[in-house]
Amino acid sequence: MAKYQDQSADDRVQASIHVDIWDEVIPSVLSRELFRPLATHGAEVIFCGRVRNLNQGRTVLTLSYDAFAPLAIKMLGEIALEARSQWGRDLVITAIHRTGTLAIGDNAVVVAVSAPHRGEAYRASQYIIEELKHRAPIWKKEHYLDGESEWLQGHALCQHADFI
Repeated sequence: MAKYQDQSADDRVQASIHVDIWDEVIPSVLSRELFRPLATHGAEVIFCGRVRNLNQGRTVLTLSYDAFAPLAIKMLGEIALEARSQWGRDLVITAIHRTGTLAIGDNAVVVAVSAPHRGEAYRASQYIIEELKHRAPIWKKEHYLDGESEWLQGHALCQHADFI
């Protein structure tokens, strides 16, 4: 697991942001080695973005993710620092994105945020997932039942979602 290093951040801040790109299964329940909330935090939000079998009316068999890992890790760290600057310097953040071929039901991304209160944890988590979809150099390709495949753009928020 890559611990994000920002030269301007102190050691305590750096220690509580963990970001990485994995080519192996990401568990839905993160071990305490990967996500260690503070005792003063009353809220933990863990978002798991999973591979679904249907997208825009097409049957999906698998997904493939590719990434430029060094830049993706740097970008995830910057996004986590932005979330921390908006919702609290003591947030604990873990963000892991998967690469390679994923099966239906596999976790493609897990974002975990711990905060003193639920509002900050929810907002920071949503901010991180939306920003990484738009800014991180991670590319998604869907493979369909009909034999076709297609590279997809990062997705904007759904029209009906209330964003921060």
